[in-house]
Amino acid sequence: MSRQKGVAERDPRAGFRAERRDGGASVPQGLLKAARKSGQLNLSGRNLSEVPQCVWRINVDIPEEANQNLSFSATERWWEQTDLTKLIISNNKLQSLTDDLRLLPALTVLDIHDNQLTSLPSAIRELENLQKLNVSHNKLKILPEEITNLRNLKGLYLQHNELTSIPEGFEQLFNLEDLDLSNNCLKTVPASFSSLSSLVRLNLSSNQLKNLPAEISGMKRLKHLDCNSNLLESIPSELAGMESLELLYLRRNKLRFLPEFPSCKLLKELHLGENQIEMLGAEHLRHLNSILVLDLRDNKLKSVPDEITLLQSLERLDLSNNDISSLPYSLGKLHLKFLALEGNPMRTIRREIINKGTQEVLKYLRSKIKDDGPSQSDSVIETAMTLPSESRVNVHAIITLKILDYSDKQTTLIPDEVFDAVKSNIITSINFSKNQLCEIPKRIIELKEMVSDVNLSFNKLSFISLELCMLQKLSFLDIRNNFLNSLPEEMESLIRLQTINLSFNRFKILPEVLYRISTLETILISNNQVGSVNPEKLKVMENLVTLDLQNNDLLQIPPELGNCVNLRTLLLDGNPFRVPRAAILMKGTAAILEYLRDRIPT
Repeated sequence: MSRQKGVAERDPRAGFRAERRDGGASVPQGLLKAARKSGQLNLSGRNLSEVPQCVWRINVDIPEEANQNLSFSATERWWEQTDLTKLIISNNKLQSLTDDLRLLPALTVLDIHDNQLTSLPSAIRELENLQKLNVSHNKLKILPEEITNLRNLKGLYLQHNELTSIPEGFEQLFNLEDLDLSNNCLKTVPASFSSLSSLVRLNLSSNQLKNLPAEISGMKRLKHLDCNSNLLESIPSELAGMESLELLYLRRNKLRFLPEFPSCKLLKELHLGENQIEMLGAEHLRHLNSILVLDLRDNKLKSVPDEITLLQSLERLDLSNNDISSLPYSLGKLHLKFLALEGNPMRTIRREIINKGTQEVLKYLRSKIKDDGPSQSDSVIETAMTLPSESRVNVHAIITLKILDYSDKQTTLIPDEVFDAVKSNIITSINFSKNQLCEIPKRIIELKEMVSDVNLSFNKLSFISLELCMLQKLSFLDIRNNFLNSLPEEMESLIRLQTINLSFNRFKILPEVLYRISTLETILISNNQVGSVNPEKLKVMENLVTLDLQNNDLLQIPPELGNCVNLRTLLLDGNPFRVPRAAILMKGTAAILEYLRDRIPT
């Protein structure tokens, strides 16, 4: 018999050891020993069905190595151990936590997301030092009232549970800064929420809310409010007085009219897509001085007022899938980086102009403005350097529009002078389209911490270099009309990419790396030779709303594609498949998806 086993048999504390009977999987002694030093213990993904007693009692019991009469160096004296402050037990199979939780009063972080918890113990009230509690992705139906005792809590993450109500006294969590209640079954928000005066971010998306309490306007520090995917028919007018609000998400509700925002001077993003809004008036726009992103896709708008030009900071405007037949020419004066118009019965702008992208549309609108002299933004200023005439750099665009533009020069490489002209200016957009580039300029990497928008369309690129994959803020990439047939795996690191245009290239499949870029909202890959797509991988892309596969080599459309219910625009015309027939395609995306779902083998 080994000495260790003999000790275990004699020791009355043996039941508290990390043995297999303790929770479905053992906790290595080395982990516990390290945790006593660091104050942090990570037991995620260990198949635990309960929390082993040795974890709860880590700061109570004499450690096993002390019982074995081992010599301790000055740095390993167990009686000088650090209290456990951070415990991560996520991604296990826990169905409950015991009141032994109270044995860890020093905890500041408790992370138990992705388990099978149906309740929390009342002993949670004793974790008075807790600052972050993550119980997301469990099966909680109610929260214990004792949770309101956690007065130091700054972050509370309860998303993806089955909560139907919020306990009384929740407003006592007055230090709370970040609260996520998304993907639950909430039908109301208590008016007392207004007392959460420190709250900066509130996520209420994917619940069953029919209204918001007017008192919500009492959250004077709230910057980010997400109410996507609810049943809201209107917004309380008091919301318009929230001076600190910067991001407001109201997608996928039942709003019929746009609220006014007279006090929201800091509002940068307003997302109102997939509602039933019929009118956009001057009164809705005149106060949005700071707005950068305005999302109005999938509504019932029939027109856009001239006052849209008041939004001088606007960078992205999404008007797709409305009933708009014409645009005010003055829209051309805005410095938009992205304008989405597909799915509208446009009569005044030809389809080929719209297909050429945002800058061509704006250029067309500007050309229609009568008696308007050349605007300053169109002027090209020579740099101080003596450059050949074809190397003129638009310094004004660099300084005022933050655009590095060297397009339509038919050049095979971008001169160094173009990058040198940036100097210390901030650049958010690069336009090197309509040239003869065979590779992406290596110096593009100098702008990796700034650039969000890159246009390399209409060139001769046959591969994407790693420099492009290092543009960490890249959200819009236009590389249509090149000679590309693959994308590098390293593009997975583009964790902010939302839109990619790969049309008119030589792709035979949808590049695998795209399935792994979870932020993608729009993939345009028309006019290639794509022969197949993977519906299972597409389904996982929760943010993907637009997929353009027109004019490819798809011989059949997998019925499982119908399960991609997040898609709002699916374009399949010009492929050799026989079903769905043209009559179904003409009915639009929802009809196509329904048709495909009905054909999934049972």
